[in-house]
Amino acid sequence: MDGLNKADLRSLAGARSFERGLGYVDAVSGVEVGDHWIRASVRGTERYEVELTLDGRGQMAGECDCPYGQEGNFCKHLVALGLTAIAQQADLPRQRESARSRARGLDAWLAELPREELLAVVRDEIAEDPNVRRRWELRAASARGDLAGVRSRIRELFDVGPFAQYGYVEYADAHAYAEQAGQAVSAIRSLTASDRAADAIELVREAIQLLAGVTETVDDSDGWLGRIGADLADTHREACRAACPDPEELAHWLVTHALDDASDLTDIDPLDYEGLLGERGMAALRRHAVDAWKANRTGWAEKHLMQSLAQAGRDIDTMIAVYAADLAPNGHTHVLIARELEAAGRPVEALEWAERGIRERDDLSTVDTALVDHLTDRYSQNERLADAVALRRDHFSARRTLLGYQQLRAAARAADRWPIERETARALLRTDAGKEGPHRSRVLVDVLLDDEDIETAWQAAAEFGAHDGQWLTLADQSRASRPADGLAVYLRLVGPLTRQTGNHAYEQLVSLLLSIRDCHRHLGTPDDFAAYATDLRNDQKRKRNLMRLMDEHGL
Repeated sequence: MDGLNKADLRSLAGARSFERGLGYVDAVSGVEVGDHWIRASVRGTERYEVELTLDGRGQMAGECDCPYGQEGNFCKHLVALGLTAIAQQADLPRQRESARSRARGLDAWLAELPREELLAVVRDEIAEDPNVRRRWELRAASARGDLAGVRSRIRELFDVGPFAQYGYVEYADAHAYAEQAGQAVSAIRSLTASDRAADAIELVREAIQLLAGVTETVDDSDGWLGRIGADLADTHREACRAACPDPEELAHWLVTHALDDASDLTDIDPLDYEGLLGERGMAALRRHAVDAWKANRTGWAEKHLMQSLAQAGRDIDTMIAVYAADLAPNGHTHVLIARELEAAGRPVEALEWAERGIRERDDLSTVDTALVDHLTDRYSQNERLADAVALRRDHFSARRTLLGYQQLRAAARAADRWPIERETARALLRTDAGKEGPHRSRVLVDVLLDDEDIETAWQAAAEFGAHDGQWLTLADQSRASRPADGLAVYLRLVGPLTRQTGNHAYEQLVSLLLSIRDCHRHLGTPDDFAAYATDLRNDQKRKRNLMRLMDEHGL
């Protein structure tokens, strides 16, 4: 820690956490110094345990049990400890040597204690701290080979009763509960370390179920239970590597667990056990997975497991069978199948599946647009331009949106058929506008604007109606050619804005005033605008920001 400096802390933490850490220096207490580490407590929302370490290359790392630190971030509490270390840098060697001396003294004292006195010390510690008692009870049960005793202690450690109020562990107590449950993980790992890995496998599986059983009764906003679940998953793999359990039994458990809700906590992937399972175990894994899927072909977990196994084994036919057993009504599954077949170098089958997805849909307005896009692209790539146009035409006819029109236009232009398709599409929209009201008329106006057919767009807006945004676009794009029409639009839009306040409204109003001035310029009536602007100023003079904006723009 001798070379620690503020620049290192800022680099590790980032500017925001560094600045916030400055305010926590006074909250640091209980500083302990080792050869390559320094630890302390920092009082924040709760009291957090914080440690900074240096590796053999002099690289600094830190751990804090606050929520932000648990996510792997260099938090403000670590910054506060680092700043404390910098402030005490001259004294760190003395503190380090003092810590070593205390440790040597403690070791020597314990070594010299008679057996009965040592037992009395241990008993006192056990009596004063329930956590210490539980750890010793677990160690004792394990040492005696008392599997029932270990199991009993583990059940106690996962019990939410001591932390729950009205049957629920609140956010403030979730960390303490997770620390207690973590003792069970440590105990199970110790079984593996003491050549009792088979017992560890049995207990870790029970512990996973115990953890799953409390998820609905703990406020796990900070993800403590998820971390316990991940630790249990690691513990299970370690125990299996040590015990080498029967491959078929392991395969059966992995499949059963993958289909259980508890798998969300552990994220155990059966394929991570491939080396332990061997050929016999992997065959059993696939057999159990297939049996589960056949029993529930639409289950998400069953499908996901089958897909994972098929992908790992590059078994495209099994992958297709899983998808085909539960086809989505909108054709989404068809496009997934088509992509898988293409990736496997089977384009003919891929095209057949995509076409089937369209053919089996009675209403193209509900079809997944990704399927339409995929099939249109494949038609184009295979020079089937007429089919691409037909598909885009049918899709546009079903949905009648601006995007559908644009896609039809692109396909028809590629096939040199746009003039004919354009008139047919526009005619369809005009019929809709006359029958179905404002929504369809707005699509018609959008389409005409997108085609840059401004005159026809004016006519459609006048005949069928348009929303304010479309009227504004029409006015903006034709101020020079139709200044009187544009002026009428701008004047109508000004009215509501004069009754509003706020800089956003003022900016919109000034933009309209500039357009109004331009229309008067084209009409040759600048004096009319000057009179209009003067009247507006008199009416709005209390809005100082509006007056300032008008002055800035010469209005």
